[in-house]
Amino acid sequence: MLKSRRKILQASAGLVLAGPMFGQRRALAQTPACDDSPTPRQIEGPYYTPQTPRRSNLIDGLPGEVLIFEGRVLSTVCQPVPDAIVDLWSCDAQGVYDNSGFKLRGHQITDAQGRFRFQTLVPGSYGNSSFRRTPHFHVKVQSPASPLLTTQLYFPDHPLNQRDSFFNPALLVKIEKKVQQPKLALFDFVVPVQAGG
Repeated sequence: MLKSRRKILQASAGLVLAGPMFGQRRALAQTPACDDSPTPRQIEGPYYTPQTPRRSNLIDGLPGEVLIFEGRVLSTVCQPVPDAIVDLWSCDAQGVYDNSGFKLRGHQITDAQGRFRFQTLVPGSYGNSSFRRTPHFHVKVQSPASPLLTTQLYFPDHPLNQRDSFFNPALLVKIEKKVQQPKLALFDFVVPVQAGG
């Protein structure tokens, strides 16, 4: 009994779907790899501006190091979350926020695979000698079937990370090592999706 059950499980692991013609076969789609723990929440901070424009390029002619930031919004069972709003904002390379307009501010809506993409700048640090924030992005993620996630994302190997009391290593973006510019930063948000969503 145990042997036959094991054979059934092994066979089902290698399932293929037959196409319209019996000779055509394709493998079942793999579930995207993800950490199924919900993304940790963090404070919004004092510089949020609502009603940002829907756009992918947030630079507005500002000087600094260009960064492509992309990723996915996934459920806690690692399924893509389409139509989620990803609202991104940060300071400029000198550590200054645009509080009167929308420079380095904007939002995207995830596609059917839960993907989003922004072109922005690597943010600077700001503060004073007693408390200086490490460079970070602010993000709000809202899907039609999950509660609002507000958090911050950090950059690996920055010397200020360990001195910033808000820093959380679970919120590090992954920087793709590329010879060409601009750099690519990756992060997947995991949100709890309510039943029926």
